[in-house]
Amino acid sequence: MTEEIRLATLADAPAILDLTLRAYAPIRELGLSFPAATADLGKVENNIRRQRTYVLLVDGSIVSTVSISLPEWVRQVIEYPFELPFIWWFATDPEYGGKGIGGRLLDRVEELACRELNSDAVTLSTSTRHPWLVDMYKRRGYETVKETDKGEQGISVIMRKAINLGHTESEKEGEH
Repeated sequence: MTEEIRLATLADAPAILDLTLRAYAPIRELGLSFPAATADLGKVENNIRRQRTYVLLVDGSIVSTVSISLPEWVRQVIEYPFELPFIWWFATDPEYGGKGIGGRLLDRVEELACRELNSDAVTLSTSTRHPWLVDMYKRRGYETVKETDKGEQGISVIMRKAINLGHTESEKEGEH
């Protein structure tokens, strides 16, 4: 089994759409309004054009995807008071669930986002109505930094994770 992580291209959009809709089926069943849950080909293509969208391939097939958004773009979609990279549209093929594949992609993209955008943390948003996402992200080192009551949609939480890129204190001081 060979794995590869790379930036998505527009040619990947149909496979990303298929993967995302299958992965987000439980979100739709919960009645949550996550943008990826009701994506169409145009939205996926737009996401690839505007964000840094990564894919993880296993033996040449896309099995996981995640996008990194810049703060100024996130603010067009949600109330977002941070200057940090924002992770969204994270999905792993349900057939590969529980194998650590999505976690490996997320680990790598968290690090890439911080390196590329000169940040020491990343953020994401989810809903407390989802039965396990908040706990999963907490296990991955995320902490809730903002909550917004969305009525029937539950509590929307923005979570933050500090990313240690392995810099020593003297290296950090030398960067200023």
